[in-house]
Amino acid sequence: MAELGRPPGEPVRPLVEAAGVRKRFGPTVALADARLTVLPGESHALVGRNGAGKSTLVNVLTGVFPPDAGQVRFDGAPAPSPSDRDGWRARVACVYQKSTIVPDLTVAENLFINRQPGVRGAAARWPLGRGLVGWKRMRREAAELLAAWNVDVHPDLRAGDLGVESRQLVEIARALSFGARFIILDEPTAQLDSTEIERLFARMRALQESGVTFLFISHHLQEVYEVCQAVTVFRDARWITTAPVADLPRAALVAAMTGEAEGLGARPARPGAGPGAPVRLEVTGLTGPAYREVSLRVRRGEVVGLAGSSASGKVELAETLAGLRRPAAGTATLDGAPLPPGDVRGALRAGVGLVPRDRHRQGLVPGLPVGENAAMTITDRLGRFGIIAPGRLAAFARASIRDLGIVAAGPEQPVSDLSGGNQQKVVMARALATGPRLLVLVDPTAGVDVKSKEALLAVIDEVRGTGTAVVVVSDELDDLRPADRVLVFFHGRIAAEHAAGWSDQDLVASIEGVTTDD
Repeated sequence: MAELGRPPGEPVRPLVEAAGVRKRFGPTVALADARLTVLPGESHALVGRNGAGKSTLVNVLTGVFPPDAGQVRFDGAPAPSPSDRDGWRARVACVYQKSTIVPDLTVAENLFINRQPGVRGAAARWPLGRGLVGWKRMRREAAELLAAWNVDVHPDLRAGDLGVESRQLVEIARALSFGARFIILDEPTAQLDSTEIERLFARMRALQESGVTFLFISHHLQEVYEVCQAVTVFRDARWITTAPVADLPRAALVAAMTGEAEGLGARPARPGAGPGAPVRLEVTGLTGPAYREVSLRVRRGEVVGLAGSSASGKVELAETLAGLRRPAAGTATLDGAPLPPGDVRGALRAGVGLVPRDRHRQGLVPGLPVGENAAMTITDRLGRFGIIAPGRLAAFARASIRDLGIVAAGPEQPVSDLSGGNQQKVVMARALATGPRLLVLVDPTAGVDVKSKEALLAVIDEVRGTGTAVVVVSDELDDLRPADRVLVFFHGRIAAEHAAGWSDQDLVASIEGVTTDD
């Protein structure tokens, strides 16, 4: 793409360059020799599976994290020093999936937050005039800024009353007001419907014509082909390839993301619960803020995986089944009996076991020992009149340590002293303690070592043999391999189903919202 005003054939100087960037957090390699080249006026996609290094690179490009090695350049000049926040704002801004707009302020106040214009004229010369905000001037300048970038939002509106699309445009306008012409959009369509997405893309194209450059981060590859001119793929914290979108077939793009060539990586089919097995979990028309009209069945002894992007609604649905969220509509029954909506204790009594998404905040009490953490769901069974019998607790804890291979000095060892993998095994022991008829696993192997991952996934085959229905929600493909089938969520709905024997390529293509046959 030729830069505006540059003679044809003359090399285009990149607007943004990252070369040889490395970043570690303790033993974790977040970026290893990462690179990115974005040309002026283009919309450049950055794609990769979760954990590929995209977020870390964004933090480096916006000055949040200094790189351990390598360099970042803007329009040929070195990036500002980490302390020069105004210098960074003048070059780059990121519109995150989670809005940074302050909801209780007006649009004008958000546009000029921490830099409100002062009063002018006689009021400014008044001894007390210094430091006063020129409210009329701020509203006028906000209106001029919004009009200049064709953002149809009134400056006096309360920002919290805006829709997602309008909040994003206000954030873009705020970034442009600092002088930045490089805008990073992080999953901008995750909360938009199809009409809003088309309007956002139209606005991006118009801004490109005005000289704005975008880095577009999305799990939906269909959108990459619709709005971007170039794409860079990261995998395992490394740069894999950069190419014009028009020159990279979708099958090749998915293969670059997964490291799997087309036609390879298919998993052997495994026998499921069988169509004649009794239905254990039945969900009908379940609707919440993140998912809509979801219906599914899971039979006795069946393992069903839920896949999708981070904003697809899969986690929220799983948390609804476990009582952590209350649906707006629809029903969920376990063996024909309704699951109590929004009631964790009720779901536990009904026969639901849960391994939550975040073991540190939702799964463990770090100040308690291994035994008490594992037995937290069955304290009523370990004694009478609310008093836990120490012998029963110790026996249960020793059995859990043995059955799940928890490496611990004993039941009295503080759970905070264990490794991440052994902590997760304690969470699994707690979920299994009640003998659940439905086991809900959300990111069950997140942050654990390989051997712990194998042990945790082996539990799935053990419990399915008892007739337990299992729902596994994960971004990790390995976590989904024990599943008899995988349901793919896309924008809050079930968009595809893959039977046992799916390939990485086919599943990732469904998650990203593309087909690989064109």
